[in-house]
Amino acid sequence: MALILNEEQQLLKESADGFFAEKAPVSQLRTLRDDKVEDCFSRDLWKEMAEMGFAGILVGEDHGGADFGLVGAGLVAEAMGRNLSASPFHASSVMAAALIEAAGNDQQKSSLLPAIAAGELIATLAIDETGTHDPEGSAMKAVASDTGYKLSGMKTFVQEGGAAGHYIVLARTSGERGDRDGLSLFWVDRRAKGLIVDRSVMTDSRNWAKLTFEGVHVDAGALLGDEGKAMDALDPALDKARVVLAAELLGIAQECLDRTVKYLQERKQFGVLIGSFQGLQHRAAQLFSEIEVTRSAILKALQMGDAGGDFRWFASLAKAKACKTAELATNEAIQMHGGIGMTDEFDIGFFIKRARTIQTLYGDYNYHADRFAHCSGY
Repeated sequence: MALILNEEQQLLKESADGFFAEKAPVSQLRTLRDDKVEDCFSRDLWKEMAEMGFAGILVGEDHGGADFGLVGAGLVAEAMGRNLSASPFHASSVMAAALIEAAGNDQQKSSLLPAIAAGELIATLAIDETGTHDPEGSAMKAVASDTGYKLSGMKTFVQEGGAAGHYIVLARTSGERGDRDGLSLFWVDRRAKGLIVDRSVMTDSRNWAKLTFEGVHVDAGALLGDEGKAMDALDPALDKARVVLAAELLGIAQECLDRTVKYLQERKQFGVLIGSFQGLQHRAAQLFSEIEVTRSAILKALQMGDAGGDFRWFASLAKAKACKTAELATNEAIQMHGGIGMTDEFDIGFFIKRARTIQTLYGDYNYHADRFAHCSGY
């Protein structure tokens, strides 16, 4: 499979690049932060994204979506990364949609996916309980009753958790912490009695939350997939979300390079353009090369995800490589901008804040390097 975009994908890329550059540039994120907008994104922008088909990019046409596949989602995410465009795209249109598609029954798909594709329903995954990504380490309990289940425990680092109206919650119906079997997925309404949502605006100026479940009751119909077999659906859905996150990190890295090269061509020191300094040229060239390698790894992972089957190896390679490249790109951008790179006056600092936050989401470099090694037989 050639590592190039087809005509439709190229048109989508151009459309996404133009849309986010015009409608949601970095200046909008700065405004959202300074104005302390509660959702940390624009509801009007989200409506426009739904009209463009972005909200339903992974949803099939039979459920009102664009059905553009994982490559399409990656192209949108890359454009959002370049502009730091704030929206619930990854949480709802990628993670939640992929998980409902993988685990939901026909009734759940028919009722939930069209609403997600239309941007009317915002959902997100509540999975981790510590600062480390470890799905199988979940200890939150779901105790069965005659009328459904009672959820008790806590989830943290829930993306768009303060704005979401519904949560897909991973809880243990049997077994002990560390067991793969015994984990189940539940669809939980934000308004459920006993659910406490603590909003948290993190360093990337985006909406995260901690969820506390104090005996939250859900009926039997809230179960997504088979009881105790959540990981069968969760693993492939998470891999889709991880590769799309990698694409966003790629967009961040590319924009950091472009802005830094432009600065090197403008900034003078002792009357000489600093871009003429060989040491800085070498650093920029190295970063360019790392970005291109990362781009190939991510596109291959996106293509393998669309092809179906087990693509864990490609997903972990893409996320691990994107984490390293984004870290290099943001560090180099800050350093080569000099002292002003550390000030809030310049936009370059926003990129490192967003990169550091999503580098850890659903597994950081170390998590995926280890997973990649296991998939490779080590």
